[in-house]
Amino acid sequence: MKAHYTFIDHTADVLFEAEAPTLEGLFEQCALALEETQVDISSIKGNQEITITGKNKTIDKLLFDFLDDLVFHKDADLLIFNKFKIKITEITDGYELECKAKGDILDHKKHGPKVDVKAITMHMFEVKKIRGGWRAKVLIDI
Repeated sequence: MKAHYTFIDHTADVLFEAEAPTLEGLFEQCALALEETQVDISSIKGNQEITITGKNKTIDKLLFDFLDDLVFHKDADLLIFNKFKIKITEITDGYELECKAKGDILDHKKHGPKVDVKAITMHMFEVKKIRGGWRAKVLIDI
């Protein structure tokens, strides 16, 4: 299975589905789809790097929190990203995430802004193990 994401038509918000052979790959594809919703990710040079960490009891809530953190960094720090090095570890009471995210400070002239993401929603949100890997569906409130 090749890791990828696909946007699905939705009347009011942005809906995408992502697949990857590993959980880390799935989180990366979801992060890329989220960022691609907001800007032209090919214009990001990667001059800024931050570490995002998280812990949750379930993998779907860990993904939700991770994507929510990316929206937070866009809103609070004006950071957008296009490279992610993700490590997910199964622990006794759930999962832990560590992500090195590389990106830029948002520049409307340089990054070709598209839509502003307000939030990740739980509506239609799912993560599931499939043959050959993992699949997620995410609805973004814009």
